[in-house]
Amino acid sequence: LIAGVNLYALALIVHLMLGWSISVAIVVAALIVLAYITLGGLTSAIYNEVLQFFIIVASLFPLMLVALHDMGGWSGLENKVRHTKLGEGGLHAWQGLGIGHVTNPIQANWIAIVFGLGFVLSFGYWTTNFAEVQRALSAKNLSAARRTPLIGAYPKIFIPALTIIPGLVALASVKGLGSKDPNLQYNNAIPLLIGRYFPEGMLGLAVTGLLAAFMAGVAANVTSFNTVVTYDLWQSYVRKERDESYYLRVGRIATFGGLVVSVATAFIAKGYSNIMNYVQLLFSYFNAPLFATFIIAMFWKRSTPWAGFWGLVAGFAGAFGTHELYSTGTIHLGSQLAASFWGAIIAFLADAVVTVGVSLFTRPKPEDELRGLVWGLPPREGETTDELAGDDAWYRSTWVLGGGAIALVVILNIIFI
Repeated sequence: LIAGVNLYALALIVHLMLGWSISVAIVVAALIVLAYITLGGLTSAIYNEVLQFFIIVASLFPLMLVALHDMGGWSGLENKVRHTKLGEGGLHAWQGLGIGHVTNPIQANWIAIVFGLGFVLSFGYWTTNFAEVQRALSAKNLSAARRTPLIGAYPKIFIPALTIIPGLVALASVKGLGSKDPNLQYNNAIPLLIGRYFPEGMLGLAVTGLLAAFMAGVAANVTSFNTVVTYDLWQSYVRKERDESYYLRVGRIATFGGLVVSVATAFIAKGYSNIMNYVQLLFSYFNAPLFATFIIAMFWKRSTPWAGFWGLVAGFAGAFGTHELYSTGTIHLGSQLAASFWGAIIAFLADAVVTVGVSLFTRPKPEDELRGLVWGLPPREGETTDELAGDDAWYRSTWVLGGGAIALVVILNIIFI
């Protein structure tokens, strides 16, 4: 589903810049991704992600500066945003979130923001989204795996500036943005600014960066899909103890199947004028229940497999039911984005209650099988550390890296309160 989102976003860029139809662009992009994943596997996907990051920063950072200058600097942008549909609320992160007195643009109070987005959806994304987790699993040892998401957090903190500021500029300067015109959907905000402000050379760099970024997103999710299908399902339950070449072929078949499904789901994403609404809805359906199951099972050895299964079912049902009640107007939860935050909270609570309840009436796994998976259980006898020389350096400490990231987040939230 998320790969479909990336395919659709990529197709939007091609449609706006080259005039191709959305359908043709989706299929062509899928074939290109299929070629390099099949030939290069996970390595090609990771290298593409690293390279596209620097390209996207090299293109969006100048866009942000040029657009800000055109608006008359930060103060000029503030004045223009105040006269848009966002009003004053579009300039603050934490104002207008009071319970019973919600005035922020997404119509969500602080409970939905802090617990739905900040806790359930954000923690779920970083810990149970397999496209992210797989990057840590591919690290050379446990120490490097623990540092992977912490190092990734630093650029992630500043990336919103490269998207939010141009988004505000687009809202203030592109007439009709958000209207029924397909070319003026919110999804097209940054591509429209790129076409307006960049000369041909920079335009090519920016388009390359965007295409690479969305292709990397497709590749990340498809390689995660084929890993789970091949190793966790096919090798574990269908064909055990076969040679590596056999599982390589299975992985390539799974890659093709995953891309076919991604092409189909790209047309689901096409029905949303704001991709972010769709992405957060998907996360509330799947990541929120997964996070509840994982966090309980990681810290409570009494959790059982059947409890995990029924917890996931209950969590999905909770989020789905919340969305349906909101869509039919039965309950009022603010904007569609805010409704996804509430759906995530309901999914987390439903999963947690069912997981704990079923665990109490089903047989847990032996402790020996849980060592290394559940917090507090000592390691097996004979297990040795895989730390390498230099892993104990202070600047590689997870406490230092994590503490620094948290400090930066707090400072930025104070500045933009």
